[in-house]
Amino acid sequence: MVSLLLHTLLLIGAEAASKPQMGWNSWNTFKAKINQSLIEDTADSMVKLGLSDVGYEYVMIDAGWQAHTRAANGQQQANATTFPSGIKGVADYVHSLGLKLGIYSDSGIYDCDFHPGSWGYEELDAYTYASWEVDYLKYDNCGGFQAGTISNQERYQVMGQALKTSGRDIFYALCQWGHQFPWYWADQIADSYRMSGDIYASFATDKSGVCRTAYCLNTGYAGVSVLTMIRKMREIVAFQKPGSWADMDMLEVGTHSMNEFEEQTHFSFWAALKSPLIIGADIKNMSESSLAILSNKEVIAISQDELGVAASYIPDLSTEGSIQVWGGPLSQQYVVLALNYGNETTDIDVKRSKIPGLDKFCNGTSIYIRDVWGGKDLGILTDELCLKDVAVHQTKVLLMSC
Repeated sequence: MVSLLLHTLLLIGAEAASKPQMGWNSWNTFKAKINQSLIEDTADSMVKLGLSDVGYEYVMIDAGWQAHTRAANGQQQANATTFPSGIKGVADYVHSLGLKLGIYSDSGIYDCDFHPGSWGYEELDAYTYASWEVDYLKYDNCGGFQAGTISNQERYQVMGQALKTSGRDIFYALCQWGHQFPWYWADQIADSYRMSGDIYASFATDKSGVCRTAYCLNTGYAGVSVLTMIRKMREIVAFQKPGSWADMDMLEVGTHSMNEFEEQTHFSFWAALKSPLIIGADIKNMSESSLAILSNKEVIAISQDELGVAASYIPDLSTEGSIQVWGGPLSQQYVVLALNYGNETTDIDVKRSKIPGLDKFCNGTSIYIRDVWGGKDLGILTDELCLKDVAVHQTKVLLMSC
C-alpha cells in the first residue's frame, strides 16, 4: 500500500512539472516584509484580474513567514503576529479560490533572512508542509555555513526524498543560483532549478561582478539583467525538458523598471525558453499594459505547449551586439523570436533557409506567419521575411503554421 501511494504521488508530481509552472512570488517586490493580508489580497487579485484564468496557479510565500526560532517540538512555525492564522489557514484560504500555495525554506541552517533553515530537519519540515497542505516548496541556498561543506546535490537530494515520502504531492523548486551547473543533475532531484543568480529589475544593465555566461564559477548571487539571463540560456537551453525546467528567475514585468517593448521581450523569452512564469510584481498596483503582457494567451500558449521544447539561438540569423534570432518547434506550430538589442531602430531579415528544421517541420507546405504582439497575420512566408523598423529592445514573436 505504501509503495502504491508513493508511485501515485510520483506520477502526480511528474504531471505537475510537465509544463513550466506559473504563479506569483512575494520576494522581488516585498522581500521579507510580508504578512497574511498581503498574501491573501494578492490571491484575491489573481482571481479578480483574470490571471488565474490564464494559468497562474501558485501563490508563493517567500522568506519572511517564519518565527525566528522553531517550536518546542522542532517544527518550523509561522510568525504569529504577521501570519495569525498560520500557514494552514492561509493554505485553506488560497485553496478556496482554486489556487495553490507555495512556501519557502533553505538547504542551510538559516534561510536568506536568518530564519531557521531545513538542514538536518528535512523529514520533519516536509511532513509539516504536507500537514499544512502546501503545494510548492522553493528551496534556497543561503545560510549554508556548516551545511555548506556538503555539496548542493546532497543537500537538495535529502529534501527531495523527504518531500516524496511526505504523503503529499509538493512541487520542488531549487533555488541554488546555478551553482555546480544544475542542468547536469537537478533533473534527478527536483521539478525546476535556478540556472543563475537572482534577476535584477533592469533590462540591460547588470550589477557588478555578474558573469555573462552560464559556465562560470561566479554565477552572481544577485544583479542579473534580463539580457544577460537570456545570454546565459544560449548555452544550456538544450537541457530544457518536461519535468526539469531551468528557471530564469521571477518576472520583472510590472515593476515599473522597463518600457512596454522591454516587458514584451522579457515575457516572450521566458515563455519561449520554457522558464517558469512567476510574477514578481505587486499585481495590485500594476499598469494595464503590464497586466495585458502577463495575460497574453498566445505567448502563454508558447510556454505551456505540450511538446515542451525550448527555442534555440540561431547564430546564422543573429548579429552579436545588435540582433538575436531564436526559434524552435511547438506541437502544432513553429515559433521565431527576433530581438533588436542594439542602440537604434533596425530591420531584421529572417531567411527561411536559415531557420533550423522549419521546412522539415512543415514538410514543404506553405507556411503562414502571425505577428503575436502586433496581433495580425503577415501572410505566407517566402524565401525571406524582412521585419521593418524593429524598435530598440523590441522582440517580434512570430508563430509559423503549416
